[in-house]
Amino acid sequence: MTDTTTGKLIIFCAPSGSGKSTLVQWLMAAHPELNLAFSISCTSRAPRGTEQNGVEYFFLTPDEFRARIAADEFLEYEEVYPGRFYGTLKSQVDTQTQRGENVLFDVDVKGGCHIKEFYGSRALSIFIQPPSVDELRHRLVSRGTDSAEAIEQRIGKAAYELTFAPRFDHVVVNDNLEKAKAEVYRLVSQFVAQPLSSL
Repeated sequence: MTDTTTGKLIIFCAPSGSGKSTLVQWLMAAHPELNLAFSISCTSRAPRGTEQNGVEYFFLTPDEFRARIAADEFLEYEEVYPGRFYGTLKSQVDTQTQRGENVLFDVDVKGGCHIKEFYGSRALSIFIQPPSVDELRHRLVSRGTDSAEAIEQRIGKAAYELTFAPRFDHVVVNDNLEKAKAEVYRLVSQFVAQPLSSL
């Protein structure tokens, strides 16, 4: 870490259907004073639609990705299925924090725990929790985007992800969206306002 680094890191994790994306998008849109910027991840998949390299993602070939894994350049990465990688480069996070951006991560629970371990007190980790697994199932069903089999797979994954909640700095139960928004804003704004020297 260099002394020029001024930005902080904010990690959001949650099971699918917990409302994490809604909360994160609201926080970024409603509170520009927090100076939040998404971490730009790498992927080995091809760009889709109007996606541009260095904007939505950095696009690498699977071989380039493997070479960077071997060189220990990633904070966290995941091989979603053979040859399809996603990950966060340490150098990209350093670039963004040195610009003074507070870098926001929307990652899986294992990735979130890795980032927290790497940065320690410079990172705030928040787990967004659904009120219950039954409520999560109801939300996923009402979305109407997944088959019954896919929903059960997501529920199984969610039950596993919920076991990680105690490893996060804060758990926000999203049983009421306005209440969850207020809680997330309170946690992030307090963290951003703290001088780095006190963390």
